[in-house]
Amino acid sequence: MGLSLSWMIDGMDSESKLISVDNDPKLIEIAENYFGQDKRVELICADGTEWIKNYNKDKFDLVFADAWPGKYSEIEEILDMIKVGGLYIIDDMLTQPNWPDGHQENVDKLIEYLENRKDFNLTKMNWSTGIIIATKKY
Repeated sequence: MGLSLSWMIDGMDSESKLISVDNDPKLIEIAENYFGQDKRVELICADGTEWIKNYNKDKFDLVFADAWPGKYSEIEEILDMIKVGGLYIIDDMLTQPNWPDGHQENVDKLIEYLENRKDFNLTKMNWSTGIIIATKKY
């Protein structure tokens, strides 16, 4: 809810739609001040886990999972929400100095899980904080 959101909006065409979910009402309010008039954008204040578990609409061309839900939890659900040919993007996959003890194990397990999925092609990028781009196979 911020820099990544603004980049995605900037890259959207007039037919695109974007849903951004955050559980912090203050961040939602700030984002609404900047993007609330944009009809392509839907800002949702909700718990990410609950939102993912209750979502039952169209599948997505792109999911950028930048929080625990959809990255370290509800991974099966979020990957099922992606269209064939769609992208799943996550960041913070390279060791960070501010990580709590034990977090590297979470990252390692997630990467191993994604590498072993047969329905996604994976690209790991040693750029910025570490990016993984996964494409859902046909």
